[in-house]
Amino acid sequence: MTSESEERAPDGRRSDGNGAARLARLALLFTLSALGGLAFERLGAPLPWMIGPLVISAAIFVSGAIRVGVPTGIRPFGQVVVACQVGLAFSPEAFAMLVQLAPAIVGTALMTGLCIFVVALILSRLAGISLAQAFLCGVPTSPVEAAGMAIRAGIDPMPVVLSQTLRLSAVVVALPFALYALDGWPDARRAFVRIEPVDPMNLALLAAIGVAAATTFRRLRVPNPNFLGPLSVCALLAVTDHAPAPFPGMVLALAQVVLGTWLGSTFRRELMGAAGRMAAAFLGATLLVLILCSGGAILIGRAAGLDWRTMVLGAAPGGVVEMALTAKFLGQNVALITSFHLTRIFILMPSIPWLVRLISRYEARTPKTEKTDAR
Repeated sequence: MTSESEERAPDGRRSDGNGAARLARLALLFTLSALGGLAFERLGAPLPWMIGPLVISAAIFVSGAIRVGVPTGIRPFGQVVVACQVGLAFSPEAFAMLVQLAPAIVGTALMTGLCIFVVALILSRLAGISLAQAFLCGVPTSPVEAAGMAIRAGIDPMPVVLSQTLRLSAVVVALPFALYALDGWPDARRAFVRIEPVDPMNLALLAAIGVAAATTFRRLRVPNPNFLGPLSVCALLAVTDHAPAPFPGMVLALAQVVLGTWLGSTFRRELMGAAGRMAAAFLGATLLVLILCSGGAILIGRAAGLDWRTMVLGAAPGGVVEMALTAKFLGQNVALITSFHLTRIFILMPSIPWLVRLISRYEARTPKTEKTDAR
């Protein structure tokens, strides 16, 4: 599997070239991605500064127009910025509401896990893969983490990486547009992101808090430290009324460009070319999970007296960073929706490895499954 920090030609040789040429290609890539974000913003598209770069960079990498590896070290910048911004939304009032709604939040997390398992059963049949592999293909986590779990379980990681990439991208693109379609396309003349006066001291302080928190959580071996670290510290500061001012809109837009470009760069030409009909099966499974989770969330929302849009965003099988950005852009309760996703992470993430082992042991004892895997 080609690492994200280098690009390889079809014959397997490295093709990044010298350092200056590589930097020039990276600069061109991010410039085109930023222009894509600007174009999507002017069109009034949802989440433009992430979806625009995602679409542009995915097209570039699938077509092979620019051959360069996007460094993995650049993604934490986007995660830290978004995490700080989301953490600052945790006011004392928001925290009190989260405690009150704990049953609905936990119930939604469990419902999402059940939907993922049901769709994994269907996917394993349709795609001719093991149930353990199908489960890893659909469970909400990052492609890198899912691949690592697959390797440790003795499962081919390539279909898992493809499915996880499609899942993240499909949810990020489909969900905001679906909500737009249901609620109506807003006025494209809304206020755009623009350069505005910045307090350098506040900017430096918030950045330092985010970096220090991410570093600390990484040393403590906390999962997803670049997001959970800054989020936790900024939320604590916000709840105790000691929070600094949030990042300006331009910084948040830049963070989204980084995240969208990184996600689009995972659509490697060789990976998509070898996927064939399996990619269609993975995409269909993602959409089915999204539909089932949305339906279940709406039912839970009715029982809890919560807005259906909040519930759909809270139950969506997307990444917490992407869903937090979507919530912020759509004017939903960012703290509440983030809490839904964090609860799901803390419930499901520690359970994934032993669930995969349990499923694998079950399949090893079932001749019918072994025949299915051999197809």
